[in-house]
Amino acid sequence: QVQLMESGGGSVQPGGSLRLSCAASGTIYSINAVGWFRQPPGKQRELVATVISGSSTNYADSVKGRFTISRDNAKNIVSLQMNSLKPEDTAVYYCTADVKMTPWDRASTYWGQGIQVTVSS
Repeated sequence: QVQLMESGGGSVQPGGSLRLSCAASGTIYSINAVGWFRQPPGKQRELVATVISGSSTNYADSVKGRFTISRDNAKNIVSLQMNSLKPEDTAVYYCTADVKMTPWDRASTYWGQGIQVTVSS
């Protein structure tokens, strides 16, 4: 099995910064796409940012220029640097990864349990 563990959430004032990290562990042959989603209170889960193997990134319009996603392939860690945070960034943030457990498997999508980010004065 594969586990994803998020860390780095918390509370911050508007304009502040936080860095989220997600470490993948377990039986991992390769990781393709990784990313972050978020679910604001009372709303549906939405894409924040993704990065596929290599360096191709994709961001939601609402976070472009403020958030940066990065991955450390050697350590199976994906991070999300969040700057200039706004109250509307308040949400539970989830990391996700498409993982192959063996060379013969199709990739399966795994999710972390989520971590709270609160932006408030």
